[in-house]
Amino acid sequence: MLGGMFAVSAVRIDPKDPLSGLELGERPEPAARPGWTAVTVKAASLNHHDLWTLRGVGISEDKLPMILGCDGAGVTEDGTEVLVHSVIDARDGKPSILTEAYDGTFAEKVLVPTANLVPKPAALSWEQAACLPTAWLTAYRMLFRNSGLRPGDTVLVQGAGGGVATALIVLGRAAGFRVWATSRSEEKRARATELGAHAVFESGARLPERVDAVMETVGAATWSHSVKSLRPEGTIVISGATSGAMPPAELTRIFFLQLRVVGSTMGSQDELKALVRMCEATGVRPVVDSVLPLTEARTGFERMAEGEAFGKIVFTL
Repeated sequence: MLGGMFAVSAVRIDPKDPLSGLELGERPEPAARPGWTAVTVKAASLNHHDLWTLRGVGISEDKLPMILGCDGAGVTEDGTEVLVHSVIDARDGKPSILTEAYDGTFAEKVLVPTANLVPKPAALSWEQAACLPTAWLTAYRMLFRNSGLRPGDTVLVQGAGGGVATALIVLGRAAGFRVWATSRSEEKRARATELGAHAVFESGARLPERVDAVMETVGAATWSHSVKSLRPEGTIVISGATSGAMPPAELTRIFFLQLRVVGSTMGSQDELKALVRMCEATGVRPVVDSVLPLTEARTGFERMAEGEAFGKIVFTL
């Protein structure tokens, strides 16, 4: 009989009241499996993906209960400090991430393919390291693989405050882009400036000039502004749609100005290793909104659901 461990799980799906399906309590420890390694979790960070899971996006009822959390850092049984790259089973061309088919990192232990482990850099705290594998990796791929940006180009980051958006500001500044950011919140605009944004604007504001690329994670609420803000032949890179996924497409403007719309999700293990090296080489560090013990995870979920966070919410064990 396997021992029990504390975990945070999705036990029900409710699109209208996602937090009603959140359960904190005992779950069985993961059983050993060839080619997989158990990691004792030190820190794990919260993503919108965890809220979407509770709403039933990307998961079906028959997979419940599911331990949440796709970002984590911890220690293997031999004492090695690692990050978990959470994209699993890409062999058949259909990668899944932790919490879609396999239990996640919001637990005392998580079982992952041994090949998914990346050495944790000593320069980063556990809390910082736990932010890299999802939101920061997503931002890295958006900027450096899919945007077409070169140093000196101007990039607009919509919705400063979210985990991916704060990563985009910090990484974009470190890479030599001119970074502009928007937010509805005056406080978040001020904090985006502190992170290195060269200029900040109210959501939907007319910009002084058109930009080379827009980084889009908000969706419906900002889409029209994103399309209107681009120079001819510019690029929108989209990795999320937290405000809704079905805005009017503005197709006339897209074809007339020959705009590029590029979808982007997560990143490869090689990109995660490169992101770690970039943090070490530049001194860039993930932006942490708050750190809570895993036993207070519900408070973190509520903070994210209400849109209050600036940067990443991290749980520690």
